[in-house]
Amino acid sequence: MGLFIAMALSACNRETVSFRNTDITGANFGHDFSLLDPDGATRSLADFRGKVVMMFFGFTQCPDICPTALSRAAQVRQLLGDDADRLQVIFVSVDPERDLPGVLKAYTAAFDPDFLGLYTSLEETRKVADEFRVFYRKVPTGGSYSMDHTATSYVFDPAGRLRLAVSYQSTAESVAADVQTLIQTASSRP
Repeated sequence: MGLFIAMALSACNRETVSFRNTDITGANFGHDFSLLDPDGATRSLADFRGKVVMMFFGFTQCPDICPTALSRAAQVRQLLGDDADRLQVIFVSVDPERDLPGVLKAYTAAFDPDFLGLYTSLEETRKVADEFRVFYRKVPTGGSYSMDHTATSYVFDPAGRLRLAVSYQSTAESVAADVQTLIQTASSRP
């Protein structure tokens, strides 16, 4: 009987969190990255400990998916109000040939001055994309090219753990609610 009561009390103390977007807590991918910011500094998840991180892979010449994802992220920050500074949005380029540092910086700043664009070499881009299970490929278009790529955003909690996959169709309201849950959960831990 004592064992049953101890198990029941243990279950009551467990953190129960439900999300509106896809919970991928414990995923065996997307553990970290080492990328350059537009100023040439190497950045990793450790740089953002204490913040929720929303990460999206794309390219600056994207006609619709990337601007939509980044516009939604800007709306999320607005919905967070006073907690907006507790969310770091990261845009990872899958087109480092054209997404030069100045282009990347101007592009992300057009959505929100606190958004951060990151990049690396072609070879390292492939490694990071593979680590996050992100698909991308060059698609010839006349005399130039476009990029096909995964349209999922990833969300990390303030401890740097991958927690959510956010689909392209998700609303800013649902993402903001999940980010707020991650902020509150982190704040309630001893």
